[in-house]
Amino acid sequence: MTEYTDAEKQLIDVWEAHTAAEFEHRDADAAIATMTDHPVLIHVPVNTGATGKEALRKFYAEIFIPQAPPDIDLQLLTRSVGQNRIIDEFILRFTHTLRMDWFAPGIEPTGRKLAVPHVGIVTFEDGKISSEHIYWDQATALVQLGLLDEKLPVLSDTQCDRLLDENAPVNQLIERGMP
Repeated sequence: MTEYTDAEKQLIDVWEAHTAAEFEHRDADAAIATMTDHPVLIHVPVNTGATGKEALRKFYAEIFIPQAPPDIDLQLLTRSVGQNRIIDEFILRFTHTLRMDWFAPGIEPTGRKLAVPHVGIVTFEDGKISSEHIYWDQATALVQLGLLDEKLPVLSDTQCDRLLDENAPVNQLIERGMP
């Protein structure tokens, strides 16, 4: 287990309070309470989020939280903590039972289960979150939603396999393309 300094533990506590507010308590005000006066959220693959405390509170309250499926779950894989920064690698799992404009804008519910690796880069100022840059592979999400041809060189939920088990199959896309 990683040993963290007291300063690093404080950042982790703020970040975990923030994610609990979003995913467990579904409370936009509690999420915003963990942030600076001018926070930034960017879901990089689809450019959703907001800048500024009130705009972000509105985004959380009206889009992100109500459009998070009831079974949404984050599985932390790795965490790096540095000076005023946390980088988390995690798998986001959910059933696409709701329209999720923050994740797949304009796509109506498909009822499909998704497992999508993510990386979150979270920066802090004075002990509060100042920015979140959240990355994921939108192609794997679209394949799992049934919106992108699986014949393309893109993995579906199997993209998570080697992150969870280093002995899981590898090079499936290369082998698929061989005669």
